[in-house]
Amino acid sequence: MIVKVIVDANFLFIPSQFQIDVFEELLTLLNQKFEPILLSTTHKELQKIVERSSPKMRQRALLALRLAEKCRIVEVEQGFKETPDDVITRVAAEWRCPVATNDRALKKRLRDENLPVIYLRQRSRLEMEGSVR
Repeated sequence: MIVKVIVDANFLFIPSQFQIDVFEELLTLLNQKFEPILLSTTHKELQKIVERSSPKMRQRALLALRLAEKCRIVEVEQGFKETPDDVITRVAAEWRCPVATNDRALKKRLRDENLPVIYLRQRSRLEMEGSVR
């Protein structure tokens, strides 16, 4: 079985900040085949960062977009008052799949929904809370 893993924008910043290959780490952590998923709303969020941020942040976002090419981009609708994090939470709940993120607020929301969360631990390795079915 191939596990779908929804990837949040800030998760794609890990390689530029901590020199960690997140896809290799995901393979090690999950110990099975996985498919990284980038929701279209998250992809748009990264593109906005490239357009509107400081040069340093723009450079990180460009690298994140290059890493996003390893992900399958899934078109999703974003409701009028929904944030990208709302969309991630909704889709993860529908699919019952883990979310890879370092966003503290999003991690708490996912935990509250009993959804598995993958995050960077001690700036050196990935860890997962919850389990994958």
